Amino acid sequence: MKIRVSIILISCLFFNRAHAQFANQHSIYTSGEINFGNYIGMNLNLNYVYNQTYSFKLGYTGHIRTPKSQPKDYSSGLGGLFSFGFENPYDQLETIQMGIGKIYNLNNSGTIRLNLSVGAGYTIIRQPENWQYTDSAFLSENYTWNYRKHTTASFILNPKIEFPISRFYGFTVSPLLILNKDSSYIGIGLGQMIGILKPKKQY
Repeated sequence: MKIRVSIILISCLFFNRAHAQFANQHSIYTSGEINFGNYIGMNLNLNYVYNQTYSFKLGYTGHIRTPKSQPKDYSSGLGGLFSFGFENPYDQLETIQMGIGKIYNLNNSGTIRLNLSVGAGYTIIRQPENWQYTDSAFLSENYTWNYRKHTTASFILNPKIEFPISRFYGFTVSPLLILNKDSSYIGIGLGQMIGILKPKKQY
């Protein structure tokens, strides 16, 4: 019986120590931003940080803008008004991305840090084309159109200023560049982080 209790105690101590060491060296959290630039949109990311120094992320970005090809006299009619613009045509830019980076603390407490991240992405571009005037009544669109879809590879530069105000929650300010040969995005995002952001030993 004493041997069993000893084994259980040793196992618990080992597990707690291993768990504490893992939590101190590894951070996993989600982040999301609203983006403003030559498109508007959002991005969502799953982030991993090793030893509060090296970062890795997987993410998705989605952006829209008024189509550059849209005729000047285009009208969505009352149908577009009632749909709050969701059924209107847009230039669409979607990117699935992967990035690596390095983190630099900007203050001693670790509540402000710079996450320099670069990466690559697979970008899906949809653009309205083949606009045809229909002379429709004011209830519906006065043009018909269809989307042209194509894909491309992108280079992504996404330095973030992160504010982990607690161990589990923080804010972000993040310039974002998605560069490709067809249609690029440049802008800035404001968002939040949720998850394990910093090791417990800092508190």
